[in-house]
Amino acid sequence: MPEAGFLEMRLTNKLSRRLLATLATTMVVAASCTAADDAAGSVPPTQATGSAPQSETVDQVAESPVEDAPSGLDAAHGGDVAGLPEPLVPVAEIRSGGPPPDGIPPIDLPKFVPAADVDFLAENEPVMAVEIDGDARAYPVQILTWHEIVNDTVGGVPVAVTYCPLCNSAVAYDRRVEGRVMRFGTSGLLWNSALVMYDRQTETLWSHFTGEAIVGLLVGTELETFPVATLPWGVWRDAHPDGLVLSRDTGYDRDYGSNPYPGYDDVTKQPFLFEGEVDGRFTAMTRVVGIEHDGEAVAIPLVQLSEQLVVPVRVAGQDLTVWWAPGTVSALDAAVIVYGDDIGSTGVFIPVIDETELTFQAFADGFIDDQTGSTWNLLGRAVAGPLVGRQLEAVVHVDTFWFAWSAFRPNTALSTSA
Repeated sequence: MPEAGFLEMRLTNKLSRRLLATLATTMVVAASCTAADDAAGSVPPTQATGSAPQSETVDQVAESPVEDAPSGLDAAHGGDVAGLPEPLVPVAEIRSGGPPPDGIPPIDLPKFVPAADVDFLAENEPVMAVEIDGDARAYPVQILTWHEIVNDTVGGVPVAVTYCPLCNSAVAYDRRVEGRVMRFGTSGLLWNSALVMYDRQTETLWSHFTGEAIVGLLVGTELETFPVATLPWGVWRDAHPDGLVLSRDTGYDRDYGSNPYPGYDDVTKQPFLFEGEVDGRFTAMTRVVGIEHDGEAVAIPLVQLSEQLVVPVRVAGQDLTVWWAPGTVSALDAAVIVYGDDIGSTGVFIPVIDETELTFQAFADGFIDDQTGSTWNLLGRAVAGPLVGRQLEAVVHVDTFWFAWSAFRPNTALSTSA
C-alpha cells in the first residue's frame, strides 16, 4: 500500500512527520482498494463474501493545530529531552515493539455502515460498543486488532477508541485535553507490553492502559474515559438496529477477520516483551475483569465470573454488579477469529434505578432483577418487565490479562462480594 514507504522513514522533525502522516492518509484513502478483504479459505461459512456494504464518513470535530514544542516521541527514541518535564515513568522501561510510529496505522477518517447492512460479522464475533448521548457505535475487534486506534466523534464528542491486542484491553478516551482536540497515533512503543499512544499536536506519549501522559509536554495529564463493552455482534445489533458499525473500508489492505496473534491468549504463555514480575496470584495470561474507581482497584477472574454469572462487588464504597454471558469468541485464539474459544462477555453497572438498589440473577434470556422481575440485556438495558426501556449506568472496566492489570494497578484486590 502507498503508506508503507513513508512509515518506514525515521523523521525527527515534528511538523514534517505530521505533514507526511497527513499525506499518507490522504493517498491511502484516495487509493482504490482492489484486494479482497478476506484471504482465500479464511472466511468461515457464517460470513458473507459478496460486495462490501456501502459505507459513509461521519462529521468529525476539527483537531487542534500542531504545536511547536519538544517531542516526547523523539525523547523516547533517545532524542533531546531539553524543555520537557520529568517523565512519569523511566524511559528505559518503554520498549520498541518493532513497528515505527504509525507503522500500525490508526484510522483517522473512519467510515461506518448501518447495522442492518453489515454482512462481514458472525453472530459471535466481538465488537467494542461505545455509546455517547444516544449515539451508538460498534467497532469490530477484527478491524481494531490491525489498527489499534480509531480517532472518531461520537455524540458530538471527539474520542479515541483504542484496543491493545497484547493486553486484550479496550478503552475509549476523550480527545479533548486542556482546550485542545488531539489526534492519536501508535508510537510503535510498549510499556508493560501495552500500547503507547502519542498525540500529533504535542507528540506527548500516553499509556493506552491508564490514559496518562508518561513522556512529553503534557506529562501527568490524564485522559477521561468512556465505558466500552466488548460483546458479540449479534447482541449489539439486536440492541442497536439503527446503530453504526465501523466499516472495513479503512483505506488499508488488511486481512480483516484473521488473527495475527494465534494462540496468544493461552493461559500458560508469557506476554510479549513484558519484563516486570507477574503477581503470583494468577498466571500472566489469566483473564480478569478490572475495575478502578477513586484510586481503588479490584479484579475478578473470568473463571469465577463465568461460574457465578453475577458477582456483586464494592469498589471505593460504590456497590456494583458484574455480569457474564457466553457467546463471544476470543479474538486472540484461532487464526480465524470466529473459530476462537468462547470466552463470553462482561458488563459492569451501578445497580440502582430511581434510588432503588437492584440485585440480579442470570437466566438464559438475560439478567432478571429480584425486585421487579424485569429482564435486562448485557448492555444493562431492561428489555422486558416493569422497567422496560430503563438503563443502568455503565461503569468503565477492562477485560484484560492479569499481568497487565496487576502491573498497572499493583495494589489491586481480588473481588469481594458486596
